[in-house]
Amino acid sequence: MTRYIVRRLLQAIPLLFIISLIIFLLMQSMGDPIATMGGRTVTRSSDRERLTRQLGLDKPLIVQYVYWLVGNDWALIDLDGDGVPETPGTRHGVLRGDFGTSLVNRGVPVTQVIWDRLPNTLILMLTAEAVIVIGALLIGIYSALHQYTNADNFITAVTFFLYSMPVFFFGLGVMYIFAVNFKAWGLPYLPTVGMFDPQVGKTPAEVFKHMVLPVATLSFGFFAGYSRYIRSTMLEAMGQDYIRTAKSKGLPRAKIVYVHALKNAALPIVTVLALDLPFLLGGAVVTERIFAWPGTGRLFLDHLSRSDTPVVMGLLMLIAVAVILFQIIADVMYAWLDPRIRYK
Repeated sequence: MTRYIVRRLLQAIPLLFIISLIIFLLMQSMGDPIATMGGRTVTRSSDRERLTRQLGLDKPLIVQYVYWLVGNDWALIDLDGDGVPETPGTRHGVLRGDFGTSLVNRGVPVTQVIWDRLPNTLILMLTAEAVIVIGALLIGIYSALHQYTNADNFITAVTFFLYSMPVFFFGLGVMYIFAVNFKAWGLPYLPTVGMFDPQVGKTPAEVFKHMVLPVATLSFGFFAGYSRYIRSTMLEAMGQDYIRTAKSKGLPRAKIVYVHALKNAALPIVTVLALDLPFLLGGAVVTERIFAWPGTGRLFLDHLSRSDTPVVMGLLMLIAVAVILFQIIADVMYAWLDPRIRYK
């Protein structure tokens, strides 16, 4: 197993280089970063020429990529033209552990910009994932054990409806019902924007209250999809010979379902989770935008619209690394769930 993990990690190195090169080339067609560096004011022509030279944007694309990868002296950037670089003594380069500085945040390191938002996304992501997994397991197993009953038909109809509903529509819908209408009816209503009320402060109760609607919006699509996966795999597992053997031995129903059947039925679910978790880590872009949640998804949109290449590259590379790591974790989980699987 150790050799397998090391081999997968080594195979991931050239893959990450290819991903980073493709993303870097795509970013060059997203807009002009210099045009937005002046905020609301238009960048002067003299500043544009100076910043183009200092940022290395006058170099060929492949040279710019090499500079981003290994670093160069043009990282000493004078953003405001006062003759003093905002990043004195810094030599950017991803291979040196430095993703550079944000063009929008005026010299703030990319790692700091992302780290300021990442905990907020983790709070949202982990809570939503717990709701998704627990709820989908309960609903999926119940639906599989009561196949074709009225309850199963009702669950099937609801899950298909939720799965086909656009995220923005669901988010705006729950906002309208539980915030706008509840307030109009004189009922306790839920907040719709931000992470906490500035007048109250960032208390656990405030964060939880502001998190209810975003978590519900983030969870509904995954919840519906996962419950269908679990129902399908549980039905297949319950029809296997080893389940009939367990029943003939008189084993308790709970042990047959939750130990023998669920453990084998969980293999496809592990694959789906391993693919979905990294993208939740990158931030639920639509959900965070609707509810103004200060996470990495909203950060990505804000900096993408202003062509802040260092921050966008940092976020996308974070997602790429997470995808690879979670796939390796999924492979390890396969071997734990099914002893027949062995890696060399």
